[in-house]
Amino acid sequence: MENVPNHVAIIMDGNGRWAKAQGKPRTYGHYKGSETIHDIAIAASDAGVKYLTCYAFSTENWIRPKEEVSYLMGLPGVFFNRFIKDLMEKDIRVQLIGEMGRLPAETQKVLNNAIERTSQNKGMRLIFALNYGSRREITLAVKQIVESGISPDEVNEEAIQNHLMTAGMPDVDLLIRTSGEVRLSNFLLWQLAYAEMMFTDTLWPDFTKEELYSMFEAYANRHRRFGGI
Repeated sequence: MENVPNHVAIIMDGNGRWAKAQGKPRTYGHYKGSETIHDIAIAASDAGVKYLTCYAFSTENWIRPKEEVSYLMGLPGVFFNRFIKDLMEKDIRVQLIGEMGRLPAETQKVLNNAIERTSQNKGMRLIFALNYGSRREITLAVKQIVESGISPDEVNEEAIQNHLMTAGMPDVDLLIRTSGEVRLSNFLLWQLAYAEMMFTDTLWPDFTKEELYSMFEAYANRHRRFGGI
């Protein structure tokens, strides 16, 4: 492939509706969705993507039913137990954005272990947005800037970007959202400033590498002007 997006971000939507259509509980949809994360991460890595950010759990998702939240908090353990070997073989490095402190202790342990085990990998970065909200991220960045004593004259885009959770990462080139919804849901609002956006009716558990690659081909044919002509 030519002109593959450097940074791809995905709002993985539709697990619950997929499970309902199968006559299964919502948790089963999340389980199948975790398998899709694995498949898409490998496919993106093989295509040459350098950063893949997956919206796994937002700051607003805590209002979901307690049983569902509990299952989602345990899912990282299931995911990495099954797939850490594949991630290591593909030289994929796991990272996290979001506020880990609110996550259960066992979830934090699993995530920290995956981050540590893959920390020396040089391939694609697989970034999970967990307990993440973009407005919260920007608010925290502003607080850090104020607390650091930076003068107003020194506050610029670079200063703000350096205090975001994604500091050191490039802006998003391509945003994908599954399940037919067309909204950003408080995800990477700063980083999406000039991203190309693609929406599909496909529910996340049914999203395939073939559809991903089709989007990459469409992306390659878009002319990104960044405000120019």
